[in-house]
Amino acid sequence: MNHRKIQMPREVYIGPDVIHETAEIFESLHLSKKALIITGHHTYDAGAKYVIENLEENDYEVDLKIIDDATYENVDEVEEHIDCDTLVVGVGGGKVIDVAKYASFNKDVYFVSMPTAASHDGIVSPLASIKNPNRSTSVKANAPIALIGDSNIIADSPFRLLSAGCADLISNFTAVKDWQLAHRLKFVEYSESAASLSIMSAKLITNNIENIKPGLEESARIVMKSLFSSGTAISIAGSSRPASGSEHMFSHALDKILDKPKLHGEQCGVGSILMMALYGADWKFIRDCLKAVGAPINAKQLGISDDDVIEALVMANEIRPDRYTILGDNGISKDAAYELAHNTEVI
Repeated sequence: MNHRKIQMPREVYIGPDVIHETAEIFESLHLSKKALIITGHHTYDAGAKYVIENLEENDYEVDLKIIDDATYENVDEVEEHIDCDTLVVGVGGGKVIDVAKYASFNKDVYFVSMPTAASHDGIVSPLASIKNPNRSTSVKANAPIALIGDSNIIADSPFRLLSAGCADLISNFTAVKDWQLAHRLKFVEYSESAASLSIMSAKLITNNIENIKPGLEESARIVMKSLFSSGTAISIAGSSRPASGSEHMFSHALDKILDKPKLHGEQCGVGSILMMALYGADWKFIRDCLKAVGAPINAKQLGISDDDVIEALVMANEIRPDRYTILGDNGISKDAAYELAHNTEVI
């Protein structure tokens, strides 16, 4: 076979109160009337209870599973609730979506993504981040059959989550630079269309900075559309390359160092400042955009120590040795890491 399948949602619904049309949407897609709702302790009240109410009013058989983290153990527990005719519905944040996505993939059933927060672009991508005892691993899954993003619910979620989603999107700028570098130096397969879509997704945020505000439905809609297009870029590329480069490796290094890691998008945003500076490009633009959407721009705001930043920079290239980035094959020295972080005022 010399072709590759590109997976995307069949239908996408982003707007106010669409969560109350769940049953109607499922019926239009001719999906099973036996639904398993995966959600979290906090996101049950934020969204899942409305989904359950709407489905039960329309004669759906509904099962519920509440999880607290994206672990292989939770994936196994969810799979025990899935039959061949079960429709898996993830209603919650990134961890909920990832577990629902991966469990449905393993059981070969359809999955619907219903995010209650716009904190990262995993809402539609065919990849899931699942934790093993040591670190998070990226595993292949299927893209959702549908995306239902209620912009009122997302606008009502903590603004920090929306800000983190913006930061994750802004970090696409450095991810694409890394991808282009790997293509030039290591002949890594590159997709111009996926790269362009990834940059467009980032620019949708940076060009609408003044519209990203707390509690504003329009803000939630802008970020959700941008996350959707970024996730679609990943689907087109067949890898996370369009949205994950050295800045994500920095973030994953922090995940290993910190007892309690910060929000993924926040860590990637700070990482993007550093990596853009390594490229000798306009890191101040990245910093100013992050600041404008309320995302952290230095170690103090991120809630980590200067030493954590240095250690993460030094070890970042070891996170994914197969993924070539501006960090090179050997990474950077402690002295170079300090100078980089100091010059960008990250420390």
